[in-house]
Amino acid sequence: MTSPAALTNSPNKPRRRTRILGTIIAILAIVAMGWLAWYLTHRPAEGGPGGPGMGGPGGPGGPGGPGGPGGRRGGMATTVGVATAEQANLPVTLDALGTVTAAATTTVRPQVSGILQKVLFKEGQLVKAGQVLAQIDPRQFEMALLQATGQRQRDEAQLENARLTLERYRTLLAQDSIARQDVDTQAALVKQLEGTVMTDRAAEGTAKLNLGYTKVVAPITGRVGLRVVDVGNLVSSGDTSGIAVITQQSPIDVEFAVPQDRVPDIMSRASTGATLVAQAYDRTRTEVLASGRFAALDNQVDTSTGTVMAKARFDNDRMTLFPSQFVNVRLEMRTIANAVLVPVTALRHGTDGDYVWVLKSDRTVTMRPVKRGQATVDKVQVVSGLQVGEKVITEGADRLKESANVTLPGDKPGQQHGGQRRAGGQPGAAGSGAAGQAGTRPAGTPDVAPGAVGSDAAKMTGRRATQGEAPERSMPEEGGRSAPSAADGSNTAAGVSGGQRPAERREQPAAAR
Repeated sequence: MTSPAALTNSPNKPRRRTRILGTIIAILAIVAMGWLAWYLTHRPAEGGPGGPGMGGPGGPGGPGGPGGPGGRRGGMATTVGVATAEQANLPVTLDALGTVTAAATTTVRPQVSGILQKVLFKEGQLVKAGQVLAQIDPRQFEMALLQATGQRQRDEAQLENARLTLERYRTLLAQDSIARQDVDTQAALVKQLEGTVMTDRAAEGTAKLNLGYTKVVAPITGRVGLRVVDVGNLVSSGDTSGIAVITQQSPIDVEFAVPQDRVPDIMSRASTGATLVAQAYDRTRTEVLASGRFAALDNQVDTSTGTVMAKARFDNDRMTLFPSQFVNVRLEMRTIANAVLVPVTALRHGTDGDYVWVLKSDRTVTMRPVKRGQATVDKVQVVSGLQVGEKVITEGADRLKESANVTLPGDKPGQQHGGQRRAGGQPGAAGSGAAGQAGTRPAGTPDVAPGAVGSDAAKMTGRRATQGEAPERSMPEEGGRSAPSAADGSNTAAGVSGGQRPAERREQPAAAR
C-alpha cells in the first residue's frame, strides 16, 4: 500500500521538473539574445568599401576586394572633421579672476562743527581735487578770527612800548644813572611780550584755518557716492558717515590671484624691465573692457590657496571698470613666434603620449606622435611631429584605426576612396556585384553572371559600342515575339528577312541573350 507521504510528494515532482526546464530555457534565451546582439554590433557592413556589393574599389576581384589592398579593412568609411596645421604667433597668457579696486577711497568728513548750509555736489558726480563740496556756517569762526587778531595787535603794541623803554634804560646805564637790575628786568619783559605776540599769531592762524574748514573740499579726484547728510544738519568731525565718499576711478587697479608655479615667470619678466600687458574682459570673455599693465606682486604665498596676489593698473579712460566689479584678467607673459598650431580637439593622449591623426592624400589616416607646447582656449602648439599645412582629424577620431578610410562632410557618395572610380571594362569592375554593374555598364547591357561568360559579354559590349550597332529590341510582346525595332525595319528594307537575325547577333553568347 502507498503511504500518505508518497501521495503528497508525487505532485511536487512534475512542478520541480517544470521549474528546472523553464530556468534552462530562460538561460538559453538570454545567451541567444546576447550572441545576436554581439553579432549585430560586430559583423562587417555589407555594400561598403571592401564589401561584396560595391561596384568600385572594394568589390570582389577588384582592388579592395578579397585579396585587394583595401579588403582587409572592410566596413563603412568614417566621416570625420579635419583642420589644417597653421603657423602663427602664439601669445603665452595667464588667465585669472580679478576684483576691481579703487586706487584711492576717501570718506569726506568736516573738520569743524557747525550747521551745514550748502551741499554743492550731485550724487554720482565726478569731482576734482580741491573742489568745494559743502559749506558750513562760518560766522562763529569769523568772530573767533577777529578776536585772535585783536589780541595779537594789543600784545604787539605792548611789546613795542617795552622795547622803547629798554632802549632808554640802556642809555641811562651808560651814563651810570640807573641800576643794571632795572635794565635786565626790562629786557626780560620785552622777551616775555615777544612770546605773547608769537602765541597770538598762532591763535590767529588757527582761527583762519577753522574759518577755511567751513568749506568742505574734495581731497582727491573721483566719483562721489550717494549723499548721506542734508542741509540744516549739525555736522562735526566725529561723524562716522561723513558728508560723502569719493572713489578714484582713473587710474584704477585690479587684484587677482596668481598660481605659485607661475610666479617665477612673472618675476623673471618683470626683473628685465619688460611691460606685461594686462587685459580685463567681461563675464563672458567676449569684450575687452580695458587694457593696462602689470603693477605689483605680493610678498608672500597664501598657504590656504597656494596663490600670490597680484595687481594690475588700468587707465580706465572709458570708465568701464567699477570698484568691486568682478572681471576676467588675461596677463600676456610672452609671444612664441612662428608656432605650429592645431585645434585643441585634434590633440589626443594615449599610453605612449600625445598624438594626432593625420589625413593622407588617399583619404586614409595615420597616427602621428607629437610633442605639445603652450595652449590657448581653442589652439595648442605642436613643438615637433607635425608640419605646417598637414591636415589633422578634429572630429570622429574615436572610431579610427591605422590606415582606415575616412570621408569628409563635403564629399559626394563614392568619393571616400580618393575618387578611384572605374569604368565597366577596367580590371576589377567585371567582378563586382550587381549594384556595381548597374552603375558602370552602358545602358542596355544584359545582366550576366561573373566568370568567363561575363568577360565575353563585356568584350561583346565594347565591340558593339565600337561598331555602332543598333539598339536592342524591346521586350517580347504577347505571343513570344519581340516587336521590331527601327534597326529591324532598316534591315528588312535592305533585303534581310524579318525572321532572320544579323550575323553579329548570332555571334552573341547564349548566356548574354
